[in-house]
Amino acid sequence: MALLDIIGPIMVGPSSSHTAGAVKLGRLARAMWNEEIRKVDIYLRGSFAATYWGHGTDKALIAGLLGFMPHDERIKDALNIARERGMEYRFMSEHIDGAHPNSVRFVLYGKDKTVEVVGASLGGGVVELQEIDGFSLSLNGELPAIITFHKDQPGVVAAVTGVVAKRNLNIATMRLHRQGRGGRASMVIEIDGELKEDAKEEMLNSHPALMRIIFMPSLESDIK
Repeated sequence: MALLDIIGPIMVGPSSSHTAGAVKLGRLARAMWNEEIRKVDIYLRGSFAATYWGHGTDKALIAGLLGFMPHDERIKDALNIARERGMEYRFMSEHIDGAHPNSVRFVLYGKDKTVEVVGASLGGGVVELQEIDGFSLSLNGELPAIITFHKDQPGVVAAVTGVVAKRNLNIATMRLHRQGRGGRASMVIEIDGELKEDAKEEMLNSHPALMRIIFMPSLESDIK
């Protein structure tokens, strides 16, 4: 057991689940977007929706979307900082049967794209990314990751992992999900090191079934 599992994360309080975890969820959503966020709708679930004003969950989520770390003193003023930077945000609540009690759904809007991210704060500052654009997954952000969206066809796994092997990086975990045989599919690969952006283009060109690839840095990295 790690020391932080016992004493909790270094953070701006008051709650590891509602504050530190919320910051990390915002950072994960920012990593999925991969550019400055201009407009976002945030749907709070369970206790997030019931008590966010007392625990500062709203400020923490926005702080994460701004790229702040859980110990950043600016979290307390994150809502004002977001407005100053031109970010439009709305908080709403929703009830989803079976959803984790500390969970949130982000809908990020751009000029010609939309990304939907669902995540949960599991306690002690530990988080889990659960869905991206309707695809189920399980990702905690501790390691850099590759997320692919592709058609369910033979050879995709070999094509992507071949590029990783050429970069001499080790694969820590790999999970696959598909929405039916031959239909839309996704893959999450956690790796022991960061990939440069040129590897993304090589992956996309490595197999015709690949439609979109996201490189996600670890939560401890500087998420731009």
